[in-house]
Amino acid sequence: MLLHQQFVRNAKKFSKKMAIIDKTTKSNVPYSRALIGALILAKKFRKYDKGFIGIMIPTSAGCALASVGALMSGRIPVMINYSTGAEKNIKYAQEKCGFTTVITSRALLEKINCPIVEGMVLIEDIMKSVTTTDKLGAALKSKLPTNILLGSIHKGDENDTAAILFTSGSEKDPKVVQLSHKNLASNIKNFSDYVNIGPDDILLANLVFFHIFGLTVNLWVSFYHGMTMVTYANPLDFQTISNIARDEKPTIMVGTPSFFWGYLQKSEPGDFKSLRLMVAGADKCPDALREGWMNKHGVTLLEGYGATETSPVVSVNNPEFNRPGSIGKVIPNVEVRIENFETGEECNLREVGKIKVKGDLVMKGYYGDQELTDAVLKDGWYDTGDMGYFDEDGYLWHAGRFKRFVKIGGEMVSLVKVENTLEEHLPEDVKCCVVDIADEVKGATIIATVTKEIDKTDILKKLSKDLPNIALPKHFIVIEELPMMSTGKIDFRTVTKIVQEIYSDIEVE
Repeated sequence: MLLHQQFVRNAKKFSKKMAIIDKTTKSNVPYSRALIGALILAKKFRKYDKGFIGIMIPTSAGCALASVGALMSGRIPVMINYSTGAEKNIKYAQEKCGFTTVITSRALLEKINCPIVEGMVLIEDIMKSVTTTDKLGAALKSKLPTNILLGSIHKGDENDTAAILFTSGSEKDPKVVQLSHKNLASNIKNFSDYVNIGPDDILLANLVFFHIFGLTVNLWVSFYHGMTMVTYANPLDFQTISNIARDEKPTIMVGTPSFFWGYLQKSEPGDFKSLRLMVAGADKCPDALREGWMNKHGVTLLEGYGATETSPVVSVNNPEFNRPGSIGKVIPNVEVRIENFETGEECNLREVGKIKVKGDLVMKGYYGDQELTDAVLKDGWYDTGDMGYFDEDGYLWHAGRFKRFVKIGGEMVSLVKVENTLEEHLPEDVKCCVVDIADEVKGATIIATVTKEIDKTDILKKLSKDLPNIALPKHFIVIEELPMMSTGKIDFRTVTKIVQEIYSDIEVE
């Protein structure tokens, strides 16, 4: 299935239905008008180079339709992150993928203070250039029978690349992930079947489309089913998102735990009561967050798991099968293998090993980097770099990134386990992040960062009841604001750099 063609089918089928309620621009776009808009943009995009076309627009009707229009024109959208240095990320994308044109917004550039970069085309200028003839032509074309209309736009193959995304870069430089129509469409179908998503749902699209969670589960899930999406450009505007949820009564919402904390704190009881499906992903979901949502809104916060390279959903809890603390059961038509990191053998139940994934959801590969692709893709199995295990009932449990396991005194220590144990003993208003730095004698030294001063002696005493001595943090360092990625994940690279600088000044006895 080709995503842009599925959009056309639904736009014809649900022509009078609202496709996008854009709360940033305060515009409501029915499917009939969304189709006309996408056809106009497709025609405009055809004058740019074939191949890749950059898209750097906030979550909105404009970004959604530009993504569809690009595919309709035979171009491949390269989704560019504007939250972590837009100019740098544009140039990185252009260099890695070898393209020039980037569709962006003047309003965005002014807001983030980004200079004009070679190849930029402003969506406002494109819209000003739209003539009455353009509008009439697209409107007439939109009235054609579905089959004829589909024949007039780019056809392509399900294995063609549907989007280029960049990994978060929390551990190293972002990787260039190629995802095909087959990758995304199969993931949407399998995920939707498992959690029972359909055209009658209303989706609160609060996530950015330049990350896979937002691109798949906000943008394409909605168009795939012919749903209504309610868009808002800033997921960190917790109060406004809460108000939107109260007013528009969405039935589905996904996000990261850090975003859900914000919505929980800023919302009034009942603001989110219309939600029948709420899924947290991209980071571990604390019990306190789940409890907070149930107590305040009567909504069950479910946890799922995925990766950019898997389009993204691998496993998820659903209303029927929900084991809090786990990352759910593997969705249909996806295989997961837990592999011993030393022997390569399949692990027993509850034995922690590397999480490997196989199925139509697995990416085509990293663009322009066969060596890196070969390192993570073998015989169709994608090595996620995550560690986990299965329990007796088929629930998958996440044990942290492989890179967040360290060898100390010949034993593997999970920094995530140290972190989780530490969180249980910290005051509610204190956040933490545990990192390691090289140690010539033991291999690594564990350092805990906390957002406020704490009673270290008392905490260590409590930790020692649950953790072996080698897993106890050697130092506690206060970082009042933990650096975050735009996804809501902690930026481990930056935390580690800060810790290394501070630690070098600490006198080690």
